[in-house]
Amino acid sequence: MLTNVELSSIERKREVTFSNVTGMVSFEHEYLLELVRSRPSLVTTLMAEVGVHVPAFDEATLGTCDLSDRRPTEYRADAVVILKAKGKPVRAVILEVQRKPDKRKKWSWPVYISTLRAIRKCPVVLLVFCEDRATAQDCALPIDMGHPGWILKPVVAGPSNIPKITDIDRALTDPELTALSTIVYGNPDTPDGMEVLRTFAHATARRPKDQPSYAELVFMLLPEFDFAQLFKEAGVVVSAKDVIDHPYVREWVELGKTMGKAEGEAVGKAEALLSVLHQRGIDLPHEAQQRIRSCTNQDTLDNWLNKALKIHNANELFD
Repeated sequence: MLTNVELSSIERKREVTFSNVTGMVSFEHEYLLELVRSRPSLVTTLMAEVGVHVPAFDEATLGTCDLSDRRPTEYRADAVVILKAKGKPVRAVILEVQRKPDKRKKWSWPVYISTLRAIRKCPVVLLVFCEDRATAQDCALPIDMGHPGWILKPVVAGPSNIPKITDIDRALTDPELTALSTIVYGNPDTPDGMEVLRTFAHATARRPKDQPSYAELVFMLLPEFDFAQLFKEAGVVVSAKDVIDHPYVREWVELGKTMGKAEGEAVGKAEALLSVLHQRGIDLPHEAQQRIRSCTNQDTLDNWLNKALKIHNANELFD
């Protein structure tokens, strides 16, 4: 179990958001979904950690998140994973990431379950991931469906259910869970937290070439910790390309490309750079922001992006 101090530290990390073309979208809301998209069976690990039976399966695939029926109201889950045995669905899992209590969910969650059950013709589990205790307690409240004996009890997982991974062999075989463990427990101020960070760095350095790296994801979610030296010791290089290729930063670059201007991609990179600096907690004066936004040289922007991963204050960016 996490201590109150550890939980408070975790909750403080969750106050960062990324801007994108549709408005303010929570970067913190997305990290677990990205890991599940990379390895759908990660939901079974979370289910097992909270004591939910996982049926035998040989394949876990992503399903459509659109759970609307023929009525005008639209229902969309955060993620849907289908567990299959011999090609047939044996269990469907609806994953919802909930950052704060929302009373509307007691009406929409039952719709998610019944609709997906009708579509997939298999049992369905609602798995809710919460990042703080108050939200977890609220989401775990039983939902009285009105029919005698029909009480929906959401399955709730949170930081206290995530294994603390410090074993390099397990880290190498389960990179998504290791990234999640690092986001939750990584803390340079405690011996255990530092060991989690070190395990992640060394596992990232030793990962097979065909295995995805989550270095940039963890880097951007733990902006108060300087990974540069730890990654250097482990032989990990996080470059401007890693940051630009990250799906959330990539949105800025793609936005720039669609602007129809020769400098469009440069505009996108400039906004990506500002987002990275914001995530790392580095404040830029207005003049520096204008300098970045007015730059049309992509090599210069790439150089600044590389520096943005290592600097500790705004003055170092243009040195």
